[in-house]
Amino acid sequence: MKQLMRFELKKIFMKRIVRMAVLGLLILNILFVFSDYYSMYAFDGKSREGSGGAAVEIDQEISERYQGLLTDEKVGQMLEEFRPKVDTGGLNAAYLYQNAFQSSVFARFSDVDGNWNGRSVSDVFGNEAVKIGYVNGWLHISRNMIRIFMILAFVIILMGAPVFSGEYSGADNILLTSRYGKTKCSTAKGMAALAAAFFLTAGFSAVNLLLGWILYGGEGLSCSILFAPVDFVENYIPFNLTCGELMVYQVLLMFACGAGVTGITLFLSSVCKNQVTALAASSAAFILPILLPVTETNPLYRVVLLMPVYYVQFISIMSAEPVKNGLIFAVWSVSVGAGLMAVGFIFSKHFFAKHPVGI
Repeated sequence: MKQLMRFELKKIFMKRIVRMAVLGLLILNILFVFSDYYSMYAFDGKSREGSGGAAVEIDQEISERYQGLLTDEKVGQMLEEFRPKVDTGGLNAAYLYQNAFQSSVFARFSDVDGNWNGRSVSDVFGNEAVKIGYVNGWLHISRNMIRIFMILAFVIILMGAPVFSGEYSGADNILLTSRYGKTKCSTAKGMAALAAAFFLTAGFSAVNLLLGWILYGGEGLSCSILFAPVDFVENYIPFNLTCGELMVYQVLLMFACGAGVTGITLFLSSVCKNQVTALAASSAAFILPILLPVTETNPLYRVVLLMPVYYVQFISIMSAEPVKNGLIFAVWSVSVGAGLMAVGFIFSKHFFAKHPVGI
C-alpha cells in the first residue's frame, strides 16, 4: 500500500500544471506578504515617521508604552498624544492614519474632530478584558492567508480532479481488471489525494506563520484582535480572541477545507467521464455556496456557513453567534469537513470500482 501511495503521490506532483500552480502560488504568497510589509506607514505624533520596517518599529515602540489591559486612563493618554495637530477640514479624525495604535483608539473613542466621544472601555467592549499590543502585522498576515488559501483550495481541486477521471481514457480497463484494482489501488488513489492536500495546507500555513514571525515577531500573538486599526473595525470578527488563537482557528479551518474539498473532488472525479468535467464540477461545487442569496436572517444561513468555501472566507463563520456553552460556531466545520472527506472517499472508491470496463 505504501508503494502504491508513493506512486500516486508522484503522479499528482509530477504533473507540470500542478507544479506550476504550487510554485506560482508560493511566489504570489511571498509578494502579498512583503507588499503589505513595505506599504506600512507610521508616524509617532512627534518627529519620527517611516514606512516598511521603520513603520513596524515605530508601531512596536508605541505598543511598549501602552501594552497590557486596555483602560480608560490609557484611552485618554492615547487620545491626547495623537490628537490631530492641524485642522481636519471636516474629515473624520478616525481616518487620519498616523500609526496602528492611533487608528485603533480613534476608531472607537474619538469624535470626528479627534476629541473623546464620551464612551468608556466598558461601553465599547462590555466586560471583556482586552489586552492590547501590536496586532496590525499579524492581522495583515491573516488577511493575506484568506486570499492565498482561497487559491490553494482550487489547487487542491486541480490535484484531485484527475485522480479517478484521468483513468477513464483507457487505463481503467487495466486497473479494474487487475488483482487489486478495485481495492488497494483505488484506496491508494484517495489517500494520496488527501495526503497531497494536507501537505500543501501544512506547507502554506508554515510559510505564512514563519514570515509573520520574522517580520512582526511574536509579541502581538497574545493580544486581542478587538483593539485593531480602523481597517479591521467593521465587518470583522466581534469576539475577544488573541491573534494567536485567530491563527490557530484559521489554519484549522483550512485543514478542514482541504479535507472537505478533497472529499467532494474525489467523488466527482469518480463519476465524471473526463478530467475537465471533474475539474469544472468540483470548482462549481466549492464556490456555489458563497453565491447563494442566503442572508443572515435565513434559517439556512448557518447550514451554508458550514460549507468549505466559508472555512477559507473564515470571517463569516468565525463571526457567527456561538453555540451552547460559548463554543465558537466554527468548530462544527471540523466535523463537517471530516464528514465530507469520509463520504467522498468511500463513495469515490465505490463508483470507481463499479465502473464498467470493456475487456
